[in-house]
Amino acid sequence: MTQDAQGVPSRAGGPGDDLTLTELAARVGTDEDTVRAYWLALGLPVVEGAERIFTEDDVAALSQILAFAQATGLDESTMTTLVRSTGHTMERLVLWQAEALVGDLVEHHGVDPVTARLKLLDALPRIAPLLEEQLRHAWRRHLATYATRYEVEFSAMRDDGTPVDDLELARAVGFADIVDFTKRTAGYDSVELSQFVQSFEAGARDRIASAGGRVVKTIGDAVLFVADTVATGAEVALRLRESPDEPGAAGVPVRVSLVWGRVLSRFGDVFGPSVNLAARLVDIAEPGSVLMDRATAALLAGEPGLALTAESPREVQGLGVVEPVRLQRAYQG
Repeated sequence: MTQDAQGVPSRAGGPGDDLTLTELAARVGTDEDTVRAYWLALGLPVVEGAERIFTEDDVAALSQILAFAQATGLDESTMTTLVRSTGHTMERLVLWQAEALVGDLVEHHGVDPVTARLKLLDALPRIAPLLEEQLRHAWRRHLATYATRYEVEFSAMRDDGTPVDDLELARAVGFADIVDFTKRTAGYDSVELSQFVQSFEAGARDRIASAGGRVVKTIGDAVLFVADTVATGAEVALRLRESPDEPGAAGVPVRVSLVWGRVLSRFGDVFGPSVNLAARLVDIAEPGSVLMDRATAALLAGEPGLALTAESPREVQGLGVVEPVRLQRAYQG
């Protein structure tokens, strides 16, 4: 399998100007170990020897990141993190998009999964430019949103005298978890399981975004989310509880947690005591409920439209005794 001029795999074959690892290193003006490290950081297997798998696009990409690192003084660890973040995201994105297209061919065009994948390979040169432009557009919009959000937040922190050293992120963080996922999906075939998980994830993502929150990651039958304010976090949690799309509408309950606190944001993930507490709270939440800790509940006291109910203290693994509070919408009578 070769690649066309845009780097899209082609099944047609044919001669090309592809490079070996040694030739790529020479063209870029670096050593072979740097090429190997870059390729592995992208999440791709390194092929040694005389096999010609590298392209002019690889020359340009590696040259650009090395020049950027040199010009800005980035250390090797930071450069590797930048490359790895792209590689990890693209690997999952390609799989997600490809399997969505395969699923459409299987479901709506009556072909088997193997035939569907072969048809997709034939169609990639036509489809790839569209997906690439969508990726570019989405990345730019998310970068603009990131910049706007932090400009507002950090300007406000400086205005109220918050010390610069304290600029670790204060966030509402929570989990939404399908109750008894393994038991409920035990009889599903692969297509049914895929549809169930996709429906839950899509519904959860839509509700989180519409309420002003952001998905950090999905973990099989659970979603980890963050929000910039505790009130926004409460709205996200309540919308998730009320029905994360089809699974909830079909009577499949979820449990949700919410905790306000400072988090460390690294590698596209969040870490810290509040994340750990949210993970424990979702484990003990009743189906169809939202649980938070006492400190988070205190921040929401007096918020219109919300009802807070203290529950009995609970012992949770690794954190000792916690005092959970149930969050609900206030009855409007």
